[in-house]
Amino acid sequence: MNNGACESCGILVVDDDIGLARTLGDFLRDEGYCVGIATSAEEALQVHDSGRYSIALVDLIIPPSDGLELMERLHAKNRDLAVIVMTGYGTIDTAVDAVKRGAEDYITKPFERQTVRAKIARLMELFELRSRVAQLEVGLRTCCPPFEAFVFVSAPMQRVVETARHAAMSDAAVLILGETGTGKEMLARAIHGASNRVHGPFVPVNCGALPRELVESELFGVRRGAYTGAYADAPGVFAAANGGTVFLDEIGEMPKEAQVKLLRILQEGELRPVGSARPTHVDVRIVAATNRPLAQIRSTYLREDLYYRIATLTIEIPPLRARLEDVIALAQHNLRRLENRYNRQLELTRPALDLLLRYRFPGNVRELENILENIVATSSADPCVITERDLRPLLARGDESGNGEPLAASVQTLDELERKAIENALRVCKGNRTRAAAVLGISRDTLHRKIREYAGQN
Repeated sequence: MNNGACESCGILVVDDDIGLARTLGDFLRDEGYCVGIATSAEEALQVHDSGRYSIALVDLIIPPSDGLELMERLHAKNRDLAVIVMTGYGTIDTAVDAVKRGAEDYITKPFERQTVRAKIARLMELFELRSRVAQLEVGLRTCCPPFEAFVFVSAPMQRVVETARHAAMSDAAVLILGETGTGKEMLARAIHGASNRVHGPFVPVNCGALPRELVESELFGVRRGAYTGAYADAPGVFAAANGGTVFLDEIGEMPKEAQVKLLRILQEGELRPVGSARPTHVDVRIVAATNRPLAQIRSTYLREDLYYRIATLTIEIPPLRARLEDVIALAQHNLRRLENRYNRQLELTRPALDLLLRYRFPGNVRELENILENIVATSSADPCVITERDLRPLLARGDESGNGEPLAASVQTLDELERKAIENALRVCKGNRTRAAAVLGISRDTLHRKIREYAGQN
């Protein structure tokens, strides 16, 4: 028996004594709650599905089975549903067992209204608290999505992040291209964090670091006795990542024999552990990465059929030398991070920044971070002013121009690059000067002053 669909979070009363159920329902309605009533297990499931309930009051003896089985079936539909079991004095031990099995509380018959009122109020407060926490978490994900960990002002990186945002909305395989140190794993984690698999595992694997003879067992699992030394079943990477994302770094280093099994996962969602005659279903998303050129990966390192599956979506992260505006933003960002870590003020002189802009950064973003931290960690200056002299010993082979190949900085002045960085930061931040200043690693006042200076030059 149901009083109609519950439009707001309410209470479901389940008791085969219709008189008692109605009396309890009337009392709870007088308390201001939306109430649904059922007199059997099947009816309770139907009433639950027709409304939105945060609490269920379930009699321990409810046909055709019992209240504990009904509680488990309700929890299978709604794991957040709080269940209070109702019992007579003679079955309190059973009620205590119900609490151990997942019930929030129990009440005894005949009911004391004040006891029912207090227990319901406590659970409603808990439900509202959980709802507020969930809303805050959603708000945090909206305000601080995974991609905001990237520091950039350049148009090429903006295109990379926008493409990755769209990729996160699907389950398609993604291939990330980029030199060492550009942030391929960081981008893979952001794609996972922005996807509907965010609550599942993210399992990174460096294919180049796996012993060749153990690649298949490490990735796809092994059954006990499959070979000498296989003393127990081992699930493997893909089984461990079920429901989440597997990040295959340096995918080109994977042996061709293992690529056949990987193709099976992409096509059918099935893997066969080493030594097993039966396939196992897995639900994983694959994000792969390589520092090799795409043409080389396609022609030499991957099977052609696997390439077309693994490169459904391809994202290429440009090297740092191709986006010099980001050198400025990243250098300032890392100085602010290091200030917090080493508890002292840090400054990069203009000639030092000019030197960084002429350097080719073979190690990309990671190398820039390491260079700055190396200087700060070994300096006793307080505040620490990083000069051209500090930088030169740390630049690879002291050749900032990279075998004489000209960089954009050689034909652009530092003022021009700084101006471009500010313009890009304002574009990326949609004109928000506070956010643009944060991205650039400068104060809002400094940003305003530089905008006025550049405006006066026009």
